[in-house]
Amino acid sequence: MKWCLSANVGFWEDELDMDLASSSIWKKMLAEMEYDGIVLESWSRWAGYGVLYDPDMRNKALHFIKQLGQALHAVSLERNSKQHLQLVYVIGPPYSEKLQEHDFGPEDLKSLSDSVDGFSLMTYDFSNPQHPGPNAPLKWIHSTLQLLLGTPSNGPQSLACKIFVGINFYGNDFILSEGLGGGAITGRDYLSLLEQHRPLLQWEENSAEHFFLYSDNKHVRHAVFYPSLMSISMRLEEARSWGAGIAIWEIGQGLDYFFDLL
Repeated sequence: MKWCLSANVGFWEDELDMDLASSSIWKKMLAEMEYDGIVLESWSRWAGYGVLYDPDMRNKALHFIKQLGQALHAVSLERNSKQHLQLVYVIGPPYSEKLQEHDFGPEDLKSLSDSVDGFSLMTYDFSNPQHPGPNAPLKWIHSTLQLLLGTPSNGPQSLACKIFVGINFYGNDFILSEGLGGGAITGRDYLSLLEQHRPLLQWEENSAEHFFLYSDNKHVRHAVFYPSLMSISMRLEEARSWGAGIAIWEIGQGLDYFFDLL
């Protein structure tokens, strides 16, 4: 399947009111590029602009997504008239058990479920250079799904199939001293660090992730969290237990043998 590049969009009030169904520009582009639909990321940008803190603007934002999904569904693929263009919407996880007004919650999921074909849930980037730690603790992923879907036994499982649980194929190399710092690494970086430092790989039970520690040539301590077959397998099982799909960020950043699990 082919998808249009993610659109990081910040819409103001007049743009939220625009009539997408009457616009032929994006339809023409999707047809020419033979895309199967659009992946839209806008919720975090709207939150940054304060759109989601105003009830009226929040409703207009939801209406915009619905309108876009309906407009896409009205267009059949040229190579298969039985299929229509699809919309995948990117959503971020709430970072506390109590939903904030800018968070994407279960009511938003229900509201958009008929217009959106899938929700790409960004269950990664749990930690950052200012707060070093695991990339995506398994318990956090579970609690995020539970918040959106209820419990596996009594939640709205018909919507679980529209959730794509985010799985990171990248990792992080965090600096633990000298003012903190560090950042994301790919598989190539990870293998280079292993070869250079020959560290002891450790399993962090609470987050269900592997990590290792090393000191660089300036004697600065680092902690590296990077996916492993075990950590990926456990996250795939978590998604499977809910009846959800997965979204990988991103394919080229992982190790080749990660694909043995897919």
